[in-house]
Amino acid sequence: MRWALVKVSLAVTAMVVIAFAVPLGLVVRELARDRAFVDAERQAAALSPALAITAEHEQLQRAVASTQAGADGRLAVRVPAADGAAPTEIGTMRASADALDGNRATIVGVDGGYALLRPTAVDAGRIAVVEVFVPHGEVGRGVATAWLLLGGVGLALVVGSVAIADRLGTRLVRPAEHLAAAARDLGEGRLGTRVPEQGPAELRDAALAFNSMADQVVRLLANERELAADLSHRLRTPLTVLRLNAASLGGGDAAEQTRHAVAQLEGEVDRIIRTAREQKPQAPGNGVSAACDAAEVVRERMAFWSALAEDEDRRVRVAGVERPVRVPVARADLAAALDAMLGNVFRHTPQGTAFSVDVHHGDDAVIVLVSDAGPGIADPAAALRRGHGDGGPGSTGLGLDIVRRLAESTGGDVRIGHSVLGGTEVRVWLALHGPHGRTGARARGGRARRRGAGPGSPRPPVPSGPAG
Repeated sequence: MRWALVKVSLAVTAMVVIAFAVPLGLVVRELARDRAFVDAERQAAALSPALAITAEHEQLQRAVASTQAGADGRLAVRVPAADGAAPTEIGTMRASADALDGNRATIVGVDGGYALLRPTAVDAGRIAVVEVFVPHGEVGRGVATAWLLLGGVGLALVVGSVAIADRLGTRLVRPAEHLAAAARDLGEGRLGTRVPEQGPAELRDAALAFNSMADQVVRLLANERELAADLSHRLRTPLTVLRLNAASLGGGDAAEQTRHAVAQLEGEVDRIIRTAREQKPQAPGNGVSAACDAAEVVRERMAFWSALAEDEDRRVRVAGVERPVRVPVARADLAAALDAMLGNVFRHTPQGTAFSVDVHHGDDAVIVLVSDAGPGIADPAAALRRGHGDGGPGSTGLGLDIVRRLAESTGGDVRIGHSVLGGTEVRVWLALHGPHGRTGARARGGRARRRGAGPGSPRPPVPSGPAG
């Protein structure tokens, strides 16, 4: 907008300057020409009294020399002869004798300029001709200076108009830039961003609407956090009952695992409440960087789920966890994602169904595969949609969404397909170079092609073999 205003101002001012400066320059040239010929006419008229008194050569020569044009050698006089005598000529006549147009002053072009011929009656029957030479320099005197002044004034007008247009454009564009910057900041999670209400009325209205929208977003998020905290707080009562009942179970591995699970659940609820009531939520990518050992997390969680699998007579296989595998996600988040996937295996497959967890470590990504020998998922794309679920008891549709968001926070993704065991395979791709790196760009480019692919879709390549 700013440069558009400058261009418009430049074009308009240039047209105005041309429209006025060119005619004015022509007028100045004509005025200079008229001034030169009027002065020549005055010089020629100065000899009229002398010609009316005498036609003698010496007296006329003194009269010619007394004028400015005569002193400069630009004035000449030709007096016709009387009674057959030779004509009297003083000075150098540049125009021919027949160039005179009747009995009026005539201007004719000669070498180096113009000659003004003025007839003057000497006596009855004799007409003397007074010639004043006007050089080209005299005709155009002051014209070049006037043109330079007009050009300078026009240039000053153009520069001034451009400067004023740029200033006005800045006043118009700056509020729009502030509005765009505030929209970007708000989109990145900086909820305290507001726009100064300045500039034209339309931009002030836009800034006011933006600020009102930002205030409403803050209020909605605050209400959502409080609601999440309140709902989480309601879980404390049944958790207290579970903890008391678990304490009365006595000894044994099952009792100890139950008490450990209740304590872990209480810790998760407390963390949810604290996070929900956090007044300064972090924008994606702006929080403190976190990392963990995926192999260690898998071993820890499988130690918990293996006991339950043994009770349900499920065969379990774990591979690729023999050596450390660092991934750019928080330990608690990765554990929650694994629990969500393994919990789905136990909820949605019959007892005795085998499952496996594999960790593959490549140069730019880590892939975690959770496979089972169950009946599979009829609609993988719907399973990845938040809140969809499968309609069964205990299914909220949030488990796989937790896994998906964890993968996408690194620039990776999640895919559901057929497993080598005959059931469902959940493939979690964790990029190692972040969502803005080379891996993240590839993952985002392929996510549209892979997300929600059905069981019959071709499997993406797996990085070089299992870790360890």
